[in-house]
Amino acid sequence: MIYDIDIAKQVAKSLLQINAIILQPNNPFVWAAGWNSPIYCDNRKTLSYPEIRNYIRQGLSAIVKNHYKGANVIAGVATAGIPHGALVAEELGLPFIYVRAKAKEHGKQNQIEGYFEQGQSVVLVEDLISSGKSSLDAAAVLHESGMNVKGMVSIFTYGFDAATENFKAAECEYVSLCDYKTLLPQAIESQYIEEKDLAILKQWREDPSIWKK
Repeated sequence: MIYDIDIAKQVAKSLLQINAIILQPNNPFVWAAGWNSPIYCDNRKTLSYPEIRNYIRQGLSAIVKNHYKGANVIAGVATAGIPHGALVAEELGLPFIYVRAKAKEHGKQNQIEGYFEQGQSVVLVEDLISSGKSSLDAAAVLHESGMNVKGMVSIFTYGFDAATENFKAAECEYVSLCDYKTLLPQAIESQYIEEKDLAILKQWREDPSIWKK
């Protein structure tokens, strides 16, 4: 779900403006999973634009304050969720930790970096949610370490049914600043795409694994 429609529209405009999101319905990208996709999303670009970065920081922080009351730790999901998570933790005056995709192979072999205590309530910060699998893997690591996972926030989500099902199965809630459904009208309004592109872009989101196969 998205947090606020007006915030979602502004985030969509910003992501398009700086090419953090690129839409190419007639010249699709190929994801690592092998899927053809008309969209490429790189939210790391927002870090290079202070005004946009700050807007996102404030938006994510508002979700934590208003939707996940009682959280006392912020956790970034490696790698792109780390800087945004640190910004949110700074905004809220909360401790920050981050979760690696896998444990280090040297030293203490940590998978969670930073200080935390069992029983603390944590909210995870992601930049992007597609299927949600890697995000939920991070949530599971925190849960197994004795933390109370209150939920997750993200900058953008594709809104795939698979993600909804995966989060429901994991009993983990997530709230995003912006989603694919909100993005498309903003892309038309800013003349980034044409009305005739809408049908094919909507078709992709319904079943991305077989789109243009």
